[in-house]
Amino acid sequence: MAKILAKYGSWKSSVSATKIADGSISLSQVIMDDADIYWIEGRPSEKGRSVIVRLDRNGSMVDVIDQRHSARTRVHEYGGGSYDVSGGIIYYSNFADQRIYRQDKSGEPVAITSNDTTQRFADIKVDKNSGKLICINESHSRDSGNEPINRIVRLSLSRPSQTKPEVLVSGADFYSNARINLSGKKLAWLQWNHPLMPWDGCELWVGDLDKDGIKNRRLVAGGNTEAIFQPEWHPEYEDSLFYVSDRTGWWNLYSVDTAAERPCPEPVLIMNAEFATPMWVFGMKTYQFTSSKTIFCAYTSDSRWYLGCIDLLSKKLTKIDLPYTEYSSINYSDGVVAFKAGSPKSSPAVVSLKLSGQGHTKISRPIADTMHIDDISIPESIEFPTENNLTAHGFFYPPQNRKYQGLVNSKPPLLVKIHGGPTGATGSSLNQGIQYWTTRGFAVLDINYGGSTGYGTEYRRRLDGSWGEVDVADCINGALYLIKHGRVNKDSIAIDGGSAGGFTVLATLASSNVFKAGASFYGVTDLEALARDTHKFESKYLDRLIAPYPSGVSVWKERSPINNIKNISAPVILFQGLEDKVVPPNQAEMMVQALKDRNMQVAYIAYEGEQHGFRQAANIKRTLEAELFFYSKIFKFKLAEDIQDVYIHNAEE
Repeated sequence: MAKILAKYGSWKSSVSATKIADGSISLSQVIMDDADIYWIEGRPSEKGRSVIVRLDRNGSMVDVIDQRHSARTRVHEYGGGSYDVSGGIIYYSNFADQRIYRQDKSGEPVAITSNDTTQRFADIKVDKNSGKLICINESHSRDSGNEPINRIVRLSLSRPSQTKPEVLVSGADFYSNARINLSGKKLAWLQWNHPLMPWDGCELWVGDLDKDGIKNRRLVAGGNTEAIFQPEWHPEYEDSLFYVSDRTGWWNLYSVDTAAERPCPEPVLIMNAEFATPMWVFGMKTYQFTSSKTIFCAYTSDSRWYLGCIDLLSKKLTKIDLPYTEYSSINYSDGVVAFKAGSPKSSPAVVSLKLSGQGHTKISRPIADTMHIDDISIPESIEFPTENNLTAHGFFYPPQNRKYQGLVNSKPPLLVKIHGGPTGATGSSLNQGIQYWTTRGFAVLDINYGGSTGYGTEYRRRLDGSWGEVDVADCINGALYLIKHGRVNKDSIAIDGGSAGGFTVLATLASSNVFKAGASFYGVTDLEALARDTHKFESKYLDRLIAPYPSGVSVWKERSPINNIKNISAPVILFQGLEDKVVPPNQAEMMVQALKDRNMQVAYIAYEGEQHGFRQAANIKRTLEAELFFYSKIFKFKLAEDIQDVYIHNAEE
């Protein structure tokens, strides 16, 4: 069948905003309990509710928490590690009241912690030796002073909701990964202090654990310039502790004998590859012991993820060939590994793998996998030259629709997408939020600018002192690279991003006229205001990325998009959640008003009940359609569908 010739951007697509909003279930926190596999689904159709799902040994899949509850914690605001399972009993943090609940396979949930709304809990772990819970506690009580207090606590299960948390470790600004060894006599944990983020530097500590608490604390690895990730005790040797460190410039695996008088890290495997990701949330796992002699792991190299098995005796890694390019949340039990995986043709799903025959099965229900195979735009991993004779990375998606092709001698508009973080990365799994654009005739560049993870410590630290410069230059040079190679229309280049990506959008628009339109989702507009108004976890983050505050305030002012309004010549649309505690609404509102005052074309959409990132189906749908409508007006193409209008201030009649 001959394809329909139509202007890029105006193609009729089978990927609707409604379909994405209803089907864009997020998956996280895979856990195994004997033969049962658990995970969390974030469901926009249920107003963003986080639901724990179980697939049991008989193949029965069921939601396992009360319909009134959402398994999500607000520790560090980003959460993670919101539940654990032992013997079929689930312990989870409920979002509405931040209390920990116990859920048996039958019966009503029972609160484990008190109704004190100033207390939050995360990184929940069951101590099978004592029958207690060990977790991270974040206290927002009046006694906490100017910022919350973080600590490691132990919770008794004998008198639910009546016993106060027993503080095991305190004094540092932040804690994570409190892990009990096989005998229950040792506890390992990570800790760090302002102004560090955990991927800048953190410390790995060990202490002796008994009924009275922690004794004989000692530092065994890490420091202010070494980033540690995921400590795990050996399943047989109770003094042997494994972890990931970037001490050689790549996040590689190490072990340490915690009983030694002077613990000395030993490399498990040294590769120019990353076995870790930035610890934005609790409970992240990239490896797991499958025996006393083998480790099953995920690692990233050259813009894609791989699975492998490490023999601890030979220190050799064997690749496991599966049809995926992204892996996370690795877990093992009873000869089966369960994890989250995705590929360019497959949206992220929970997958199980039998190690005996290496047969794998998708066990979750990725509703998004309903696209026609010939409509999917397959990303091309690209490298392009940028400032200082360096190279940056990204994924390029050409327009793709089995029924349409562009007009003769025309080129598609380009949408450059910026991931959040800024310490983070974008991947190559099927993302209908990208396919929404490519099936309508847009090209997309999903960029891993300098400062992104997955390319080694040196690449990650490119952004130190240079946020708002390196990322901006890489976005501009990525677009120019595609223009130079004749792949996109230089007069129809747009850029969008959320959170830190929203800042990069606005900073880029103020630095270049390459981009003709931009969309910022809950983006930072005034860096100094953010320093005064943001939450504890990120309150010193920008000291490293920009300059120490307040001594370097002049740099903060210079880089703030709100102070560079006069340099923005492209139309902008902004989206904001009104309950956002990470980037408060006043950030977007200041920018909108300033652009209106300059008679710039600007649109603004704000949502009640949304925080940092949109979780409700109606708002996800509205955001996608509003951004498309906005570009249709700026780039002057006719939409193939009816979309609710967006009011654009100062737009041409």
